[in-house]
Parts: sequence; C-alpha cells; structure tokens
Amino acid sequence: MNTNAIFENNKNWIAQKLSKDPEFFTKLAKGQSPEFLYIGCSDSRVTAEEVMGLEPGQVFVHRNIANMVPNTDLSSMSVINYAVNQLKVNHIIVCGHYGCGGILAAMQQADLGILNPWLRSIRDVYRIHKAELNAIVSDEEKYKRLTELNVQEQCINVIKTAEVQKASNERNLRVHGWVFDLESGKLIDLKIDFYTILKGITEIYKIDS
Repeated sequence: MNTNAIFENNKNWIAQKLSKDPEFFTKLAKGQSPEFLYIGCSDSRVTAEEVMGLEPGQVFVHRNIANMVPNTDLSSMSVINYAVNQLKVNHIIVCGHYGCGGILAAMQQADLGILNPWLRSIRDVYRIHKAELNAIVSDEEKYKRLTELNVQEQCINVIKTAEVQKASNERNLRVHGWVFDLESGKLIDLKIDFYTILKGITEIYKIDS
C-alpha cells in the first residue's frame, strides 16, 4: 500500500461518516469529552477505538512500547495529567496484549541499545514477580503471565500519580487492567485487586492534596 491509497481511504471514510451523520465532522470539531484514557501498546495490530468499538472523541489514547507508565516518562505523565485534570476522564485503562514484542524482548538478554532503559522497566516487573514467573514451566505461559503482571504494575504506576489519587477521591476515577488476545480478538479484564495490592504500600505513595 502506498500513501495515495491512504488518502483514498480517507475520502471513503469521510463519505461513510457523512452518510450516517451529515453533522459528524461539525460536531467533532467542537471539542472532545472522552470518558476513557486508554494507555496501550504501539503494536500496529492493536488499535484502541476499533478494539473497544468506540467512535472518535470517546477515548483519549496514549501508546508506547509495551504500554508502560514509567514515572520518569514525561510523555505518559503529561497525558495522564491532561486526561485527568483537563478532560476529566472517569476511567483509565492500561491494556497490554498477548504476543507483545516489548515483553518478549525484555525476557531475553540481548543488547538492544536505546531500548535497554525502556526494557529495564519491564525487567523490573519480572524481578518483583520472579518467584511466580520462575515457577511457570511453559515459556509461552510465562510470557503471557509477564504480560499480565506488566499491566498490573503499570496500573499501580498510574494510581501512584498525584492527579489520579486526587480524582479517585473527588469523583471516583477508576483504573482498569486489561489484556487484548490477538488470537481471539477478545478484551480480557484482569480484575486486578488493587485494594489488596496497595494495602501495604499506600502509606508510602499517598500524596495529600
């Protein structure tokens, strides 16, 4: 596919939207008020709106390699701040996916240059959950479980931020950990028990407003 085909696709998309709603783009241009912030992987096979069945304007999206939320990453921290304080989202979703290249790379010992600091954050997740992961015999199952645990730890990183803590108290902002299964197309809610996980560390990370 060349770039000309993309512009042709764009024309067809415009026509399709206008055939359903002649005011679609007029309303779209007036602003956004999404309910959701979606933090996902940059993988080209996983698109937030399409997977969630949502339209433009309904979800604010941030994507990077392996859906990470490092506290030192100005990009993800800025997105969270804007989504929570300006857009007033009510739900933050961290969504990983099985078959993630970033997770697989972190499980290996290859020197990947500029990617090394980024992958180290995933390896830190492995270190935290080393006993559980090393007890899994199947490499494939270990790979899947690290994907899930990485989502869990990134959700915790989201919850640690001051703006999310404040919004959780003021308007019951909720954080969710999901995984997308490429083989079935299903979104899986990991149903993470944040209360139990955070119970022993809340006093360390709690920020008084």
